[in-house]
Amino acid sequence: MALTGRAPLLVLLGLALVLARPGWGAVWAWLALSAVLVAVDVALAASPRALSVRRTPLPAVRLGEPVTAELLVANTGRRRLRGVLRDAWQPSAGAGRDRHRLDLPPGERARLSTVLVPTRRGDRLADRVTVRCAGPLGLAARQRSLPLPGRLRVLPPFSSRRHLPSRLARLRELDGRSAVQHRGQGTEFDSLRDYVDGDDVRSIDWRATARRDAVVVRTWRPERDRRVVLVLDASRTAAARLGGGPGGLEVRLDAAIEAALLTAALAARAGDRVDLIAHDRRVRARVRGGSRAGLLPGLVEALAGLEPSLVEADWDAVATEVRSTARQRALVVLLTALDTSVLDSGLVTVLEQLAARHTVVLAAVDDPALVRLARSRADAEQVYAAAAAETAAAEREAAAALLTRLGVEVVHASPDELAPALADRYLALKAAGRL
Repeated sequence: MALTGRAPLLVLLGLALVLARPGWGAVWAWLALSAVLVAVDVALAASPRALSVRRTPLPAVRLGEPVTAELLVANTGRRRLRGVLRDAWQPSAGAGRDRHRLDLPPGERARLSTVLVPTRRGDRLADRVTVRCAGPLGLAARQRSLPLPGRLRVLPPFSSRRHLPSRLARLRELDGRSAVQHRGQGTEFDSLRDYVDGDDVRSIDWRATARRDAVVVRTWRPERDRRVVLVLDASRTAAARLGGGPGGLEVRLDAAIEAALLTAALAARAGDRVDLIAHDRRVRARVRGGSRAGLLPGLVEALAGLEPSLVEADWDAVATEVRSTARQRALVVLLTALDTSVLDSGLVTVLEQLAARHTVVLAAVDDPALVRLARSRADAEQVYAAAAAETAAAEREAAAALLTRLGVEVVHASPDELAPALADRYLALKAAGRL
């Protein structure tokens, strides 16, 4: 049972009676009358058990996109059901108006809609639906919570997708140049054309020449089936908050996921085989290279519920996973932090070992807060903060220089710029023939 705002108002109205005829008898008489009216109102209220509630399944949505959660309710009782229904979702589901007025005659049905705008990736859950059926006097109501689980799958936003068309245009340019410039053994056949002075005689296709009046040569392009291994650091360093407003990036892992998705989409269009491993002390998510059409949906689904764990990364285990995934030479992209604490935890040795066999790129997110601190020098406190930010930037540059000497490509940028910067480095490596 639940009391409404009218119940205390009814009790307050009794003050006039008490003032007219002072005494405890009048007080107790009015309280008894109020209690009787409340009891009668509860007895005449429809039972919440008469309400049948069913939840419709929800499709997966990207972070920040609205979706409507619907409840199908029906009054199976004999009394008119008036009251309020609350569809309670966890706060990160972003439910707007989750309380709905009910006025259902016996046997009637209704559809109630709650608009959700999720603010976090992963599974956003609803546990119960609470129904409060008011009596005809509006003094009290019957209340019941109905178990009605709901789940909304929130996928990464992939906002870096806007950079894909321009990078695909550059990829087509590289692909067109490679088809003409690369000939000979160890490449993939592209097409036939007439022989011109300067062509390698070993590229002549004698069978095609015999069928035509002119000498015909084969043209080749670089092999398409290259290996790209994306490694996401899901340890405590990935939990660092980088700011951002509604719909913006919150933690370092979000920026890493955006960069991984853009690079994977670009590599898949280039014909490369893409594998992804998310790791801290164990494998948290894994996607093995498959068809180009199914790669991106598989990555988005695997990364939707990935959250950083507050443990140190096991870099030796990461190296073991990379070796088992790519037995031949591949491009290994490690998305982690470019901090001295991370490098001192054994990452330098692991990167040196991987760089001896693979092309290794380390992609890291710069904290925008450090950039803002380095620019603010209005008073003594801000000057000290700027000095600390400059020291951190100098240490980051020194770490990048160390990794470069070891043969590791280093990319670091702000959260919004990391994804296109990593895609540009991928294209640069492809243009240089290192993939």
